[in-house]
Amino acid sequence: MTKLNLNYHKLSGRPLFPEIEKRVEAMKQKQPHAVFLNLGVENGTQPLFPNVTAALTAASSEMGNKETFRGYGPCEGYQFLRKAIVAHDHKDFSPDEIFISDGSHADLADLQEIFSLENRVAVIDPAYPIYVETNVMAGRSRPLLKTGRYGGIVYLSCTEENGFQPELPNVHVDLLYLSSPNNPTGVALSRETLTRFVQFAKKNNAIIIHDAAYESFITSDAPRSIYEIENARDVAIEVRSFSKSAGFAGLRCSYTIVPHHLKVYDAGALHSVHALWKRRVETKTCGVSYPIQKAASALYTREGQQAIRDAMKIYAERAKTLLYGLKSIGYTVYGGIDAPYIWCKTPPKVGSWEFFDFVLENIHVITMPGVGFGQGGEGYIRFSAFAEPHEIQETLERFKRLA
Repeated sequence: MTKLNLNYHKLSGRPLFPEIEKRVEAMKQKQPHAVFLNLGVENGTQPLFPNVTAALTAASSEMGNKETFRGYGPCEGYQFLRKAIVAHDHKDFSPDEIFISDGSHADLADLQEIFSLENRVAVIDPAYPIYVETNVMAGRSRPLLKTGRYGGIVYLSCTEENGFQPELPNVHVDLLYLSSPNNPTGVALSRETLTRFVQFAKKNNAIIIHDAAYESFITSDAPRSIYEIENARDVAIEVRSFSKSAGFAGLRCSYTIVPHHLKVYDAGALHSVHALWKRRVETKTCGVSYPIQKAASALYTREGQQAIRDAMKIYAERAKTLLYGLKSIGYTVYGGIDAPYIWCKTPPKVGSWEFFDFVLENIHVITMPGVGFGQGGEGYIRFSAFAEPHEIQETLERFKRLA
């Protein structure tokens, strides 16, 4: 008889995004004439850049020509893209330390596979659910506790009191998940915070998985890469994405940096994490398609880099409008400077889902309940600046009616 992976029974309730869709659809059925504004969406509003679509079209045409047709490409990614990434963003690395993938979401989910189930995991809280849920599925947690957190996982709380800068674990951990800028709080980790974590990992032979999907949005002096911190190459993997900065959400392309310096311990012996990840990639993937990688390489031209800066400016202006607009109404809000997300405190004694439902029903604005990103998000909702200016202005007008 076939048996299932019992760890799936540990997962809590319905996943966040399907649950939101369910509630929104129910409200639309209840109020069919209402005009709903979606300020929770994570898709960008800016289309693919002209030089990107040109590269995508040209590469697709190559695939239709016998002389230039390509079959399976390198599992780790084509050299033209890996070299471009190194030349523009990571000059201290070699191209073979860059692994091209079909989205940061997948790599963040899969990286844990190369590490033992005996490893103890620490997760920034609140955070994108994938960090916790994939480790629960793998078997690195105990069942869900009454607190809403999983036993066996260490939570690094990011709170209003600590400026959303997590404290170091007070117990031994082996794997640490950090994200900067953080989704959902919209706050980037400071140089001091990242330095403390790198030093902790170095001292404790731990490994950091650093999610830098939103690094292009940083406008403060916060580090854009964990590798700006001394010794980070000895302890950290970094995951990057083109989805938000360049509108690649529908194309699916990202990359992960696994340094040669990074080692994992086993019974006193050292093993290359780079070699382990390379073996996993070669075994489980067939790489990202040639046209998609050609489109991504167009981002590293002068035209592509300028287009990214222009897109970031658009999103930054919208985030600030939303941030300061909510503040003027009387809400306590954070983020919006280094990320496209605004972290809004709910009214006293009102929970995240309760306020989400109240806003949805009364002013027809879709947000994200903070608790959906972990118990550290209870008492907050998240707004996204991935909306058109008129939608943001209309949202602020509707929230004034609640004040």
